[in-house]
Amino acid sequence: MRALAVGDDALLVEVASGEEAQALHAELLRRRADGALTVREIVPAARTVLLDGLAEPARWAAELTGTRVLEAPAHARELIELPVRYDGPDLAAVAAHWRVPEREVARVHAGTEFTVAFCGFVPGFGYLTGLPERYHVPRRATPRTAVPAGAVALAGPYTGVYPRSSPGGWQLIGTTDTVLWDPARVPAALWEPGTRVRFVPVEGA
Repeated sequence: MRALAVGDDALLVEVASGEEAQALHAELLRRRADGALTVREIVPAARTVLLDGLAEPARWAAELTGTRVLEAPAHARELIELPVRYDGPDLAAVAAHWRVPEREVARVHAGTEFTVAFCGFVPGFGYLTGLPERYHVPRRATPRTAVPAGAVALAGPYTGVYPRSSPGGWQLIGTTDTVLWDPARVPAALWEPGTRVRFVPVEGA
C-alpha cells in the first residue's frame, strides 16, 4: 500500500487489487462513522481510494501504509434488483468467448450477486464486480459511437449499465428500463460503492 499526498488535505492510497480497494473503502467508511477519521469524501476507484478534505494527512499516510487490508465485510445495504432483457447485440460474441450457449450467459449473469466497486465515467455509472475470472471478456475492438441508455454491458472483470446514451466499447448483453441517474431523485444515483445488485430476467430475455 502506498499513500500519495494530493494538495494540502488529501491522500491517494494505492493498493494492489480491486478487492483491496473495496476492503479499504469499507474500513475507512467504518472509521469515519465511528468518529476515528475526519474526512470530507472517501472515493474508491479500481485500485485506489482518495481521501479528500482530510485532517492530518501526514499522520494518516503513515498509519494507512502500515495497515493490513482485510476482506471487505458483508454490506448491510438492501439488495437492488434490476429487471433485464438479455437481448444485447454482443450476446452471441460473449457466449462464444465463454464457450457456452447464449441462454447460459443470461443464466450465469442473472445468477451472480454483484457489488458496486466504484462509480465514474458518467453520472450514475457503476463498475460492478462479481463474475468469476473465467467470465471476464475484452472490450470491443471498435467502440460504438452511441450506446443506448439502459444497455447492460461487460468489459474485463466488470458489469455496467449505461445511464444515458454515450460512446462505449463494452460488450452489450442486455437492456434494462431502470433509471440509474435522475437529478430530481434524492440521491440522484441509484447506487453507490458497496451497493449489492442482482439482475432479474424479464419476459423476452
